Amino acid sequence: MVELGQGESYDLVAGFVEKEILGGKYRMLAYNGSIPGPLIRVKQGTEVILNFRNNADLASTVHSHGVRLDNAFDGVPGLTQQPVAPGGSFAYRVKFPDPGMYWYHPHLREDYAQELGLYGNYLVVPADPDYWAVVNREIALFLDDLLLTDGKLELSRTKVDHALMGRFGNVMLINGKADYLLAARQGEVVRLYLTNAANARPFNFAITDHLFKLVGGDGGGYERDEWRDSVLLGPSERVIVEVFFDRPGAFTLENITPGKTIRLGMVNVAATPVPPAREEDFTSLKARPAVSRSMDPLRPYLAKPPDKRLRLSIELKGGMAAMSGMAQGGHVMPDGAGMGHSMGPSPDGIEWEDPDPEMNRSSSPESVLWKIIDEESGKENMAIDWRLKRGEPVVIRIFNDPASAHPMQHPFHFHGQRFLVAARDGVRESNLVWKDTVLVPAGRTVDIVLDTTNPGRWMAHCHISEHLEASMMFGFRVE
Repeated sequence: MVELGQGESYDLVAGFVEKEILGGKYRMLAYNGSIPGPLIRVKQGTEVILNFRNNADLASTVHSHGVRLDNAFDGVPGLTQQPVAPGGSFAYRVKFPDPGMYWYHPHLREDYAQELGLYGNYLVVPADPDYWAVVNREIALFLDDLLLTDGKLELSRTKVDHALMGRFGNVMLINGKADYLLAARQGEVVRLYLTNAANARPFNFAITDHLFKLVGGDGGGYERDEWRDSVLLGPSERVIVEVFFDRPGAFTLENITPGKTIRLGMVNVAATPVPPAREEDFTSLKARPAVSRSMDPLRPYLAKPPDKRLRLSIELKGGMAAMSGMAQGGHVMPDGAGMGHSMGPSPDGIEWEDPDPEMNRSSSPESVLWKIIDEESGKENMAIDWRLKRGEPVVIRIFNDPASAHPMQHPFHFHGQRFLVAARDGVRESNLVWKDTVLVPAGRTVDIVLDTTNPGRWMAHCHISEHLEASMMFGFRVE
């Protein structure tokens, strides 16, 4: 972990490393030689300078995901800066106005560079010392996956594939390790800062025989804590939970999906008790009046009709359209089990696994066009150029069209701003948290209220890396 104070500088270098995974050695990318990159810890309100140097083999930038920084340092090539060529450098001034867990990653060929290991966390310590409950430890966990084919890591620096569903891996990683082990002690309360760095995979994260106290999300704390058996993270979302290890033993970190439960790692809890015991702190649910007050300016908008309406869809071209037609007709068994060609999400609107790896691997931006459609103007993707007035919140309805050629979930991310989820399928949210990304399952509607306080020209997009490469993005201005 790296701790930075006001005005301090830090060198962040992207380059190649040799990484061992399940006994094999792979040429991957890393910030400062580690996957994940350095955990950068700062206090709320701090501004630091990141001196980025690109020692990788393709142009890159650094995007500080979820951070409401100055527009010039958002790291979007062609919008806020020119790409940093191999051997080049760029100085980012990053100010952290909000507490919580954020992360940094490239915003150019994320499907390649992020997949190979270019990602790291910012931990922003609240200015209010009572913001979080007292715990024994804080641990940041990156959830990720990696696709190995016959023991090989097949990624192209020059060509995008898996544009249809996104690249689902077959090796699960926590903090870059396929055999992640967390050592804990009996009586310990640990705050886990979870980040989903996968290209496409959603995680429904749990620990066997343990209950989570859900305390935070993308942009800091919830209005009040909740008990959860598991927590769902779409790509790029963050979730903050606390867990009490009340007894010794070995427990599994897992991804619970409708079809199966996938082992992600292990927790070994030693019988040696930890002082001081925090059980009493853990069993009480905390309210955060200051968080609620920060949301008050947006509350009048939570029940308002939408100002903007977006529809998420897809256009398949050429042979991909024909393959999709075959996959959706006549190749599904009566019980719903596929023959390697069934398509579409589970009843919850989420594709938990790649339903057709062969078709997905052959798909590219030339054969797949993912679409964000502005229902008012009819414009699509980068033809959309909203002009929003600073300080005037905007209600946006995002509808994920189930009648599209390939309905699946989309984690939808807005740069530079934060928002509140007002409702899901018309049902009001009862416990709010500041967000920058929201998972929109197939066939579902999500209403958000965008807090338009940060001026500049920004991007909004699906955070499945391959969908971004297949044009699923648009620009907006806050003036």
